[in-house]
Amino acid sequence: MTRPDTPSVRSDSGPDTPSVRQDPPKGHQAHGHPAVGPRPLARTRSFTRRGGRMLKDSHQAAWDRYADALVLEVPRPHGADGSTAVHPAYRIDPEQVFGRAAPLVVEIGSGSGDALVHAATTEPGWDFLALEVWRPGIGHALAKMGAEPLTNVRFVEADAALALQSMLPGGSAHEVWTFFPDPWPKNKHHKRRLVAPDFAGTVADLVPPGGLWRLATDWADYADHMRAVLDGHTAWELVSTERAPLRPMTRFERRGIEAGREIADLAYRRV
Repeated sequence: MTRPDTPSVRSDSGPDTPSVRQDPPKGHQAHGHPAVGPRPLARTRSFTRRGGRMLKDSHQAAWDRYADALVLEVPRPHGADGSTAVHPAYRIDPEQVFGRAAPLVVEIGSGSGDALVHAATTEPGWDFLALEVWRPGIGHALAKMGAEPLTNVRFVEADAALALQSMLPGGSAHEVWTFFPDPWPKNKHHKRRLVAPDFAGTVADLVPPGGLWRLATDWADYADHMRAVLDGHTAWELVSTERAPLRPMTRFERRGIEAGREIADLAYRRV
């Protein structure tokens, strides 16, 4: 993966979104700054929960071994226990979380962790923060690590569309990855697609000038949609349609190819 220029320096919304600004839950220590921020905007859910939240035995064993160190405990809005919403006052300081200053990659929807674990192993000098709503996927990713945890990886079990509005400092992500988000292929469901003008603005706030947003999809219509959204946004310019250097071939992608779908890779640079 080519490092972008160093800067000068898939939700439970609606009922889970607090109706007023709230203080952090008492007794909870945020990973960084606990200051109360603006209430996130309610958003149409952009993902579907796949199956239940139970983990296979091997994944549960990995969860028990690594979760305390690698899965960040985040506060939920009052009355939203068990949801993937994040309390709007919650803040992450990446340098505090990872114990160093390093280029940060934020992966939105890490799934079973194929790209994440491969990239974190290949680039130990980078830090990787993965947001995933599917707990079994996080468990699967932890199991892929084997006998030793990857110290440059952290997970947040959360809906990225809401959490990223306030959870990270502006300009803190050198790259953002969104590989194979739910395509919502039916016309009536297009409003649920993650890549939308408002979310393009959210990501633009996270990425400094010169940073990248890498995307991939196996749905041609969604690729066209992504390009229409980002080409029309003043914060982004298309710089590549080549495969992302650290994105491995996965079983999911292979199934798409076998079904006759063409994989589209897009890389947009923050201007």
